Amino acid sequence: MSEQIFKIVFQNQDQVFEVYARQIFQSELYGFIEVEEFVFGEKTQVIVDPSEEKLKNEFAGVKRSFIPMHSVIRIDEVDSRGTAKITENNGSNVTRFPTKPDFGSKPPV
Repeated sequence: MSEQIFKIVFQNQDQVFEVYARQIFQSELYGFIEVEEFVFGEKTQVIVDPSEEKLKNEFAGVKRSFIPMHSVIRIDEVDSRGTAKITENNGSNVTRFPTKPDFGSKPPV
């Protein structure tokens, strides 16, 4: 039986993060999920992916990460780890969840 690995895709400002972790669960902090034990590529690889290296540096020394639920796009349980990456959200079909209603110049009826 192989280890559980989860792929977590979430939005942070104008970027979409795709990371892999061994543990994920609902946090005691209301509205957050907890992600633990991030999984990145082996250091013995000859070819280095700059996007994955950026994520390794971003999460270096992080024991546990709390991600707001409204930022999560998708969580999948996968058979094997893929390449962690950060992509720009320029013109993609991922839209930020509105934080406050925009009623324009008229108050709601």
